Amino acid sequence: MTASVQDSRLKRRFELWDSNGDGTIDKSDYETEARRILQAFGEQENNPKGRALMSAYLGMWDKLATKAKVGPQGKITMDQFLQVSEKELVEGGDAGFDRNLRPTIEAIVDICDTDGDGEVNQQEFKRWMQAVGVDAMQADNAFAQLDTNGSGALSVEELVDAVRAYHQGTSDINLLGR
Repeated sequence: MTASVQDSRLKRRFELWDSNGDGTIDKSDYETEARRILQAFGEQENNPKGRALMSAYLGMWDKLATKAKVGPQGKITMDQFLQVSEKELVEGGDAGFDRNLRPTIEAIVDICDTDGDGEVNQQEFKRWMQAVGVDAMQADNAFAQLDTNGSGALSVEELVDAVRAYHQGTSDINLLGR
């Protein structure tokens, strides 16, 4: 995949986080997405899983804000987001991705795993995807493509690999929606 595909996906990610459409993202945009996921699964912010998810999202924001040199209460433009994300997620390779996004994916899986089996089944995956703006049919299609072993569930590793491959431009399985 070309750098333009990666840029396009990062731009789309930025647009989805820019929940108020003001052309910047800030801490509240990360909180908004985390809260949508919590709401989709009936979880509260103040329980252990809810605190872990909020902490993961805010940790992701803090890393981005620090790298963009705007501080935790600052705002980040699309250009700043692209510059930091390309350096951290694309040029940083697997280690950069793991450092920046793995904790959030792990916390999301913990919320999604409503049956406690350590994996995300198709219904759980669909609820997560719909919470972040992916329609039901697209979520089902993505799940079918990701479940390469036909087990009916996705592990943390499978999901980390899928999100990484999508953002690094080596997979076309759309996990962003809209």
